[in-house]
Amino acid sequence: MPNFRFFPDFILLGVSIFAQTALTWLLYRAPGIGGSPVRRRLLWAFTGANYLLFTLGYLMVFGRVARRIPLDWATWLQGVSLIWAMLIAGFCGGVLVWKLLARVTRTAVPAAETPSARRMFLQAAGGALFAAPVAATAFGIVRRNRIRLAEIEIKLPDLHKDLEGLRIVQITDIHLSAFLSEAELAHVIGMANDTRAHLALMTGDLITTFGDPLDACLRQLARLRTDAGGLGCLGNHEMYTGTEKYVTARGERIGIEFLRNENRELRFGDAVLNFAGVDYQRTGRPYLIGAEELVVPGRMNILLSHNPDVFPVAARQGYGLTIAGHTHGGQVNVEILNNNINLARYYTPYTRGLYREGEAQVYVSSGVGTVGMPVRLGAPAEINLIRLARSV
Repeated sequence: MPNFRFFPDFILLGVSIFAQTALTWLLYRAPGIGGSPVRRRLLWAFTGANYLLFTLGYLMVFGRVARRIPLDWATWLQGVSLIWAMLIAGFCGGVLVWKLLARVTRTAVPAAETPSARRMFLQAAGGALFAAPVAATAFGIVRRNRIRLAEIEIKLPDLHKDLEGLRIVQITDIHLSAFLSEAELAHVIGMANDTRAHLALMTGDLITTFGDPLDACLRQLARLRTDAGGLGCLGNHEMYTGTEKYVTARGERIGIEFLRNENRELRFGDAVLNFAGVDYQRTGRPYLIGAEELVVPGRMNILLSHNPDVFPVAARQGYGLTIAGHTHGGQVNVEILNNNINLARYYTPYTRGLYREGEAQVYVSSGVGTVGMPVRLGAPAEINLIRLARSV
């Protein structure tokens, strides 16, 4: 089967080049630029430099290329290229809207007022359209590591009385890298310990790429303190970096058992919860093969899966609750007419929060870190405190 791991990055490269080409064409046709040979040459030089930046950023997703330069440089090169591509797309959209406004106001503003009123309106609109992407991106960079504690009560049918109020802290998608420091992760662990949770769950993606500080991440996770210890599952970046066995072995030493297609029953008072964990489930392949054998009849069965799109299969297999991450809440999420627009929605309808199918539920955390670019918009970084309750 073809490896589609780098396909999204290739699509982003194509979109970035298309947006830059469209912006260049729009500016080339503008009287103030297209009519000047010097400005035309500068425009083409600017365009060529951006093509190069986008291509270099794309190449950083390949380990054999990224390893030739310092890791932090490679990470930031990829991040800057993606941020700049997003801004270029925003500028292109701004030019199109500005040209539409210019055409509309040409007929909407009375001729006697056109020289002043129309010019002032277009200048104000143009300034806002071009400033908005820059302001939004800067805000997303500054706020990316403002990590919050998100609390939720999940009601489950026939929950044993001894499980009422059980507190579970979930940490996912840490992505310890140049975009998130160990000191910031230490603060996250402190937040998790302050919840006084009964159990800790880690649902994958400790780091982003080979060479990121995995041992530092595990060192901080070792500081987690809960009554019943910790359980986890592995994410796609453990698979990409080939660290599944290492994380599993080190996890046992620090008190976090990463479940790889296996289950563990934990007793709380007179009640027992059955937790099952699976490795990252690759898109395009059958989900949760063999996971039905991990379901224990008569128990409340909870599945730990890094990617939430397995939920419908998990529900059919008998899991009452699935706990996942992977989506980063979209990372860059824009709400338009009560619809969330983000890249994650092209992969799964379960992007952030609680979803239900019959009596089964899935909870998706937007996670701690960022990947690709150090920006979060409309999807705050978070750890999660889940409280179990009996549904009425």
